[in-house]
Amino acid sequence: MTGGGHEAGADVDSVLAALADPTRRQVLDVLAAQGEATATRLAERLPVSRQAVVKHLAVLDAAGLVSGSRVGREVRYSVRPVALDTTARWMGALAADWDRRLARIKHIAEAAETAEAAEAAEAAEEAAEGDAR
Repeated sequence: MTGGGHEAGADVDSVLAALADPTRRQVLDVLAAQGEATATRLAERLPVSRQAVVKHLAVLDAAGLVSGSRVGREVRYSVRPVALDTTARWMGALAADWDRRLARIKHIAEAAETAEAAEAAEAAEEAAEGDAR
């Protein structure tokens, strides 16, 4: 991983692992739209049981993507954007690294193409001079 040290890399890894599951992405989408919700409310909006939602919330919480706060007998969950921001910055840095690498490859390929074209033109010129003699 680029920059940020081992701990930031572990954070990014846990976020990416958590986001790999489409149901967890749905949970995040619903929470982002509603602001906060209980596991029961989330289960009403998703095609999985409340128990499954609780397990998905545990993974999202461990990755730092959601947090739960107890209000009476309920636990209300909300999105924590910090982990997503860290992952987005890492992905941006990775994309910039690849853009630089691809630009360098393009430059090398264009330079080789220009040199090849110059050699071909020189060979054609020499051939034309040879024919003229």
